[in-house]
Amino acid sequence: MHSVPGIVAVGRINEAIDEGDPSKTLASLQLPTAKIKEVDPDYAQHYQDVLYYAKSQKQKDPASKILWLDEIQQAVYDANVDEDKAKQWVTLVVDVNQCLENKKSSDILSVLKTSVCNTNDVIPECADKYYDTLSKAKEQKSDTVSTEGPWLKLTLQEKYDYYYNVDSKENSWVTPESFLRKESWLMEKEIEDIVEEVTAGYIREKIWSASEDVLLRFDSTTSGPFIRKEYEARKSFLYDQEDNVVKIQAFWKGHKQRMSYLGRRQTFIDHIPSIVKIQAWFRMIQARRNYLARLQFFRDHKNEIVKIQSLLRASKARDDYKTLVGSENPPLSVIRKFVHLLDQSDLDFQEELEVARIRGEVVTKIRGNQQLEKDLNLMDIKIGLLVKNRITLEDVISHRTKLNKKKGGEMQILNNTDNQGIKSLSKERRKTLETYQQLFYLLQTNPSYLAKLIFQMPQNKSTKFMDTVIFTLYNYASNQREEYLLLKLFKTALEEEVKSKVDQVQDIVTGNPTVIKMVVSFNRGARGQNTLRQLLAPVVREIIEDKSLVINTNPVEVYKAWVNQLETQTGEASNLPYDVTTEQALTYPEVKSKLEASSESLQRVTDKVLNSIISSLDLLPYGLRYIAKVLKNSIHEKFPEAAEDELLKIVGNLLYYRYMNPAIVAPDGFDIIDMTAGGQINSDQRRNLGTVAKVLQHAASNKLFEGENEHLASTNSYLSDTYQKFRKYFKEACDVPEPEEKFNMDKYTDVVTVSKPVIFISIEEIISTHSLLLEHQDAIAPEKNDLLNELLELLGEVPNVESFLGEGAVDPNDPNKANTLNQLAKTEISLSLTSKYSLGDGEGIDGQSLMIK
Repeated sequence: MHSVPGIVAVGRINEAIDEGDPSKTLASLQLPTAKIKEVDPDYAQHYQDVLYYAKSQKQKDPASKILWLDEIQQAVYDANVDEDKAKQWVTLVVDVNQCLENKKSSDILSVLKTSVCNTNDVIPECADKYYDTLSKAKEQKSDTVSTEGPWLKLTLQEKYDYYYNVDSKENSWVTPESFLRKESWLMEKEIEDIVEEVTAGYIREKIWSASEDVLLRFDSTTSGPFIRKEYEARKSFLYDQEDNVVKIQAFWKGHKQRMSYLGRRQTFIDHIPSIVKIQAWFRMIQARRNYLARLQFFRDHKNEIVKIQSLLRASKARDDYKTLVGSENPPLSVIRKFVHLLDQSDLDFQEELEVARIRGEVVTKIRGNQQLEKDLNLMDIKIGLLVKNRITLEDVISHRTKLNKKKGGEMQILNNTDNQGIKSLSKERRKTLETYQQLFYLLQTNPSYLAKLIFQMPQNKSTKFMDTVIFTLYNYASNQREEYLLLKLFKTALEEEVKSKVDQVQDIVTGNPTVIKMVVSFNRGARGQNTLRQLLAPVVREIIEDKSLVINTNPVEVYKAWVNQLETQTGEASNLPYDVTTEQALTYPEVKSKLEASSESLQRVTDKVLNSIISSLDLLPYGLRYIAKVLKNSIHEKFPEAAEDELLKIVGNLLYYRYMNPAIVAPDGFDIIDMTAGGQINSDQRRNLGTVAKVLQHAASNKLFEGENEHLASTNSYLSDTYQKFRKYFKEACDVPEPEEKFNMDKYTDVVTVSKPVIFISIEEIISTHSLLLEHQDAIAPEKNDLLNELLELLGEVPNVESFLGEGAVDPNDPNKANTLNQLAKTEISLSLTSKYSLGDGEGIDGQSLMIK
């Protein structure tokens, strides 16, 4: 129900509306009794228009023809909203057009965001597109306008006109008196349409690859839902027509690619000269840039480049050198690099002389050490006889005095001989020495002579001959050439011995072959000694230093030690018998228990020694392995029916029993371990070593414990397993190359050798060798035209020491002439060995090669 004052106010408002006077309508709206809110006097005209439109619409209803207070209030609200909307549109139009006129493309996004109705319609990614499209639209609109005013006209709801002066900022809902529209500006509808069009285009472009979050953002725009629906329909259609779509796309892409290719090709054809020129310039620039960059890089890293180059050159030189010395047929390019090394310089000759001098000193010291060992052994014998009261103290002192005199006499004679030198030799003596040089060269390079001579002499005499003359002739294998020739001698002699003296396979094992003895003796020298130390010293020292290790496999000794232990513990004599047989001793459980413990310790220690031997195959001297190979092949050639195991047992007899076994049994005697002054190996340690050596000996020969050693039969399976390891070891030991391949030498090597081989031999040994050759001449050189016979004929009869040295070497009135001659016989001289048919200078041979030591 409305109050009476309110009804009066409604009447007045309706009357004012009907009169069409905006001022009266405003006054009636401001009546206190009307209680109309938010009435703005500046909007009087628009209130009149809105209220008039509302009343005209209500008059269509015959039931009520007036506006009531709530309807009037709503109309006022609507008019105010229209005013706000008009201002928003004005702001949009003004800001956008001014932004376009001022060409502020960076501000377009913020302007649109603050002025459009739906801010979601404005997408930041389209900012540049908005600006470009709006600018083009404004330019097109400006081109059609010749004159324009400052007024903007905006129509709201297609019935209310709103006017705004951009210059004076004046606005009105009534048409101004001097109204002249600003035709060049874009209006709100045009701006919103452009924004919506650009946004819709962007959405259509991106919707096919957009994520779910981006699709939700697109849906918030005005055109988003419609485009989304359009997109889903299109997608569904494409899925339904996928095969056709693929074909169309393939055809279209192919067509585009062909058209592009043909067009590009035609362009190239039309501009071939230009293209060639461009490519040439570009390649030149690119090559120059790369060259300058590379050059600068090299300058910046000059020191590193020098190091790298030196390393590469050194590596290449090493590889070429390995190819030169290791390849059978090195390429010509490698040979050309090192051919200059064949040129002999003064430095090369000086080095050759120095090496020869040092080699001579080594050989001389070896011979001197051997003589000292013999003298010391003789002194030990005399001391032992003195201890046993077999000789007197005066005899020992006399022997020592003789040794000192002998040493002093040798030095004095040596000095006297050095003072005389080769000047004291006559021309005939020189000629004789040259013939001896040719003789020893022939013996050295043709092993068949010495091989036959060895077996023509008695056993005791051949042994001494081998230990002195033969090793001296080959300078104790002090270089590769002499080692090669010595191995050839060993091979020839061994084959001769097997051929002439071995009637059964086991003769090599049961007998004492001369060559085998000579090979073992040689390889136990300085070279083999180091090998034995490396092979055996660690395990032998471990066995000796293990104080808790007690290995005793003799049942009787174990029994007696057990009885003694019982008597020591109880302090009373035992009732057990002391002297028992092996069978009786084995009846006691305590003895069996101790034997089993010893057997376990024995196998454990033996494994250590065996592993040390097997793992050090490469340490074995090449010469020893090669002779083992020759021995195996020679036996197989003479006894082709012999089994492989028999041959390997013979190899084992050489490598283990003759070479290693003595060093294990007596390491102090073979210098395997270093003993302190006065120190010695006790009986328990020596028994331990001997037992280990015995087991290894049985294993190497595959000999089981039987008969007297029946109590050790439990270790027979261990022996069989160990033999298999030894068998493999012996087989691999024989797998070595021939000396020609190992040392890269053959019978023609001496032809191209610049320096002549030199040996150091005593006058006594020269005379002795001459004598033996004459004695057995028919056996070793049966052919009359043999070169050896020719040389022996030139030498004539065997000279004595005085005739060898010539007249004046010894004073005939010297009362000690015999002793002096005896000392001179031991004087060493150096012989430069030459072939009888080598090209020399005849009488003008260099005298330095015949220096008397």
